Amino acid sequence: MKQKGKTFDMLAPQITPNRLHYDFSLLPQYLEVLFAKLRIAVVFGGNCDREGSVIYKTHNPRSWKSYEVVAREIAAALAEIGCKQVFVMPDDMNLPEKLKGENIHLVWLNTGGVQGYNPVCHTPALLEMLGMPYVGHNPLNSSTLDNKHAFKRELESVGIKTAPFVTWHPSQGILQPNLQQRFAIAFGDYRGPFVVKPVSGRASLYVHFVEKIEGLSQAVAEVHRTTHNTALIEKYLPGREFCVAVCGYVTYAKGSFSKNTKPFAFSTVERVLEPEERIFTSMDKKAITADRGRLMGAEESELKQELIDLARKIYWEFSLNSLVRIDIRSDASGELYVLEANPKPDLKRPAENVTSLVALGLAEYGMSYNDLILSLLADRLDYLLTQHGDIIPHIVDLLH
Repeated sequence: MKQKGKTFDMLAPQITPNRLHYDFSLLPQYLEVLFAKLRIAVVFGGNCDREGSVIYKTHNPRSWKSYEVVAREIAAALAEIGCKQVFVMPDDMNLPEKLKGENIHLVWLNTGGVQGYNPVCHTPALLEMLGMPYVGHNPLNSSTLDNKHAFKRELESVGIKTAPFVTWHPSQGILQPNLQQRFAIAFGDYRGPFVVKPVSGRASLYVHFVEKIEGLSQAVAEVHRTTHNTALIEKYLPGREFCVAVCGYVTYAKGSFSKNTKPFAFSTVERVLEPEERIFTSMDKKAITADRGRLMGAEESELKQELIDLARKIYWEFSLNSLVRIDIRSDASGELYVLEANPKPDLKRPAENVTSLVALGLAEYGMSYNDLILSLLADRLDYLLTQHGDIIPHIVDLLH
């Protein structure tokens, strides 16, 4: 393999046992070697109803979904870009044994967890304990991003605007907004409308639009009944709704790799709401089609750049290491407020009139779905080889 007149074999002295003198310019060569040897497992959400998946079945406050279809699409893309050994596995109590049995080197997380509280962070925490590197968020970031109230508090701490909010838990009794000091601090004299949602959830499920303050107690009680978890009460913002995807610094586009100085923000989309639709409908109820999202164009270049800058700032401030989708809404005057960040945005492969909000804008950057998958994998490997080469000797050894 040629690189500036040298073969890869001539570079071997740069690799000593358990240590690599990493050079980004040689990333294509490293990947070619790794793709022949690296054993990757794409992990989807295990089903707690399946015998042998858990010891005891319990409650999942976050609406469960396996994501197996998308996991297999990711696996197919990995195979198409050249990875020779790709496995697809469920996330359950058998996962460590399967990872060991298949001699897996790297895991791609496409799971929201199996069951229990804060399920999105369970598998990365398990992998940390096992010493297994992965493509995905670390346990703290996974949990922070998925718990909307924790994420919003962090946003406030770094000066990023988010819609005013309070939380309420069943242990605090029946919500009586007029009598709660915290409610007055958050909302002042504001009387509605509001949005009530689970603090941990997906796909806009169990989200309630509440016209007036008098309807909050009932909506909060419904969220409690469904999730057995804290409810988030948020000021409704009547403006436009946007989302933007953002990932790491290494991208693959138009046949070559780049290492950017800023996180890669893309697919800047306005979510198209139907008449009388106050909040975006769950993707489980209505598929994401091309007419449900409008790419931001040159006619609104300043707004588009503002969304991109906001996404990049969140990625940097939270020290993220993997893809997120930021959801943003404007108020009546056009001021932008961050609503939430999806730690496991849909990575569905685009098909005829069906896509994902993340994949919608790839063509703008000369990228395909496979290019995005390669970018995410390359960015993670670049990070590991740059920052953690000493603690991933099993991957470094593959480069010998």
